[in-house]
Amino acid sequence: MSTEANHDIYNRPPGPEDIRQTARRIGSFIHQTPVLTSSSLDLRTGSKLFFKCENFQKVGAFKFRGALNAILSTPEEVLKNGVATHSSGNHAQALALAARLKGVKAYIVMPDNAPAVKKEAVAGYGARIIECKPTLAARESTLRNVVEETGAHFVHPYNDYRIIAGQATCALELVTTVEGLEIIVAPVGGGGLLSGTALSASFFAGDTVVIGAEPAGADDARRSLLSGKIVMPDHPRTIADGLLTALGDKTFAVIRRHVKDILTVDDREIIEAMRWIWERMKIVVEPSAAVPLAVVMKYGELFRGKRTGIILSGGNVDLRHLPF
Repeated sequence: MSTEANHDIYNRPPGPEDIRQTARRIGSFIHQTPVLTSSSLDLRTGSKLFFKCENFQKVGAFKFRGALNAILSTPEEVLKNGVATHSSGNHAQALALAARLKGVKAYIVMPDNAPAVKKEAVAGYGARIIECKPTLAARESTLRNVVEETGAHFVHPYNDYRIIAGQATCALELVTTVEGLEIIVAPVGGGGLLSGTALSASFFAGDTVVIGAEPAGADDARRSLLSGKIVMPDHPRTIADGLLTALGDKTFAVIRRHVKDILTVDDREIIEAMRWIWERMKIVVEPSAAVPLAVVMKYGELFRGKRTGIILSGGNVDLRHLPF
């Protein structure tokens, strides 16, 4: 397994060759996820939609791309004591699997109220779980202790150029598969996927506009874009629990430069879009993944008649707690 590393990418946004190199680095380990269409959803929205299905990715979400790239692009000596992160969701599973594939230890700090099914998945990939109180302060302090005790290398869930380059390979595949896309819509939480999408669109499909999709109950990214500075979340509440995180300085800088707009939808609209995907496309997506379609359905005039790419970010949903 290659450990080639472009050290410059740690300190700057990835360029086109960085993203191509990343795609080559991780290509034999990830799923080249399909792009699906739906005539009924085209009719419903008045747009020609192309769904990039990262719900079929390993660990059930796009996060595996970035986590794997972070592992494979980091020198052996940095990884000798393992890797560490804090996460209650898809990044935890992604880093745990990536570490297992590389043969290094993974230490995952998870809040004690994280769903048991997610803890089981992380443990199943061989990671060591360290529980903490369900606050950001507790996560960060516990992680610091873990890193001090183990010497493990911290891999941030999104505010890391290795992560951004990995997530960018999703849109690279999309624009390579589907020619002539006029718009790509991607969900935004911490901004790793949206910033990577924006970079790939800019480099490989220069006329394609990128729009972020965000829950109205956690609209800090939209407010950040409007104000020109990072706005922290203020008690975010949304069914799209994968999109609660604040932007990082690295992701925000890319988004400010390359993303045209961030549009919001409420939970009712998210659930409606999620139901359309489940019923019409016959695939399982989580609420966060339905936010881009909800945006297209709500702001129809912006998308009518356009060839629109939609990134379905993941499919990790608790079937015991469906919203419909």
